[in-house]
Amino acid sequence: MIKSLAYLGVRSPNYLEWERFGPEVLGLQLAGHGPDGAVRLRLDEAAHRITIHPGERNAVAYIGWSVQDEAGAAAVAERVTAYGIDVSRAGAEECAERKVEGFYWFKDPSGFRHELSWGQFHTVAAFHPGRAISGFRTAEQGLGHVVLAVNDLEEGDRFYREVLGFHPSDIVRDGPLVAHFYHINGRHHSLAISALPTREVAFLHLMIEVNALDDVGTAHDLCERREIPITTTLGKHSNDHMVSFYMYTPSGFRLEYGWGGLDVDHDLWMPRTYDKPSSWGHRRQHAELTALKLDEAPPR
Repeated sequence: MIKSLAYLGVRSPNYLEWERFGPEVLGLQLAGHGPDGAVRLRLDEAAHRITIHPGERNAVAYIGWSVQDEAGAAAVAERVTAYGIDVSRAGAEECAERKVEGFYWFKDPSGFRHELSWGQFHTVAAFHPGRAISGFRTAEQGLGHVVLAVNDLEEGDRFYREVLGFHPSDIVRDGPLVAHFYHINGRHHSLAISALPTREVAFLHLMIEVNALDDVGTAHDLCERREIPITTTLGKHSNDHMVSFYMYTPSGFRLEYGWGGLDVDHDLWMPRTYDKPSSWGHRRQHAELTALKLDEAPPR
């Protein structure tokens, strides 16, 4: 019943840096500010999909998923409640802030806050990228994908498949790395989960996909000129065929900037297992793992 990744919210002391980073580096459109001063960013006709709230530390605040309608969201919420997790319905103020008709929210077994939303607001004003760019691959595929480090990989796999209804795309097993990938629409994966050796829970990265390979190259050059750390070199993933590179954002998390992701047909798709995450490139250039921790602020 979950249709796509709708939006993402994080908190950061460097939230105002996104006013330039989003449009000038990523090609996003500045979509104004939230009631708390949050920087809102557009990728398409949706009112906004990425929101950076002010905060004392870098942390993931919420992950928003689109559901067909209120009845569909309620049905998923009931399964989450039956699993033993408390679910709350958002008030009018929260819905207005997210620019949706309504949403339920809960925290998954690892502590990530997820929001089951319906009626995402779209604007008649055309999307105006912050720099010359072909645009982003969104529509029914949503914002892109997120990758999470969970505290129990087996429990996470059961929860996302059996409770939330995500469909397995494939698995990567490369030495200590084990990652599960899931689709909910034509995008090869909207979610992936893994478990770090430290068993630390963290938001590992967000992927956004552009419509042309040249846009990836232009962003790569911009990062080099502006000395924005490129954490993983240009490469091609083995499972979804995405050609991409990874950069650090002003809020400390990694962003994958990619093109050419594989489409899946759920009725015909056969999940596979790969022995490497990439067929070429994607060399890590930073030994340390920088990732967003969970938000400790009270929900809004």
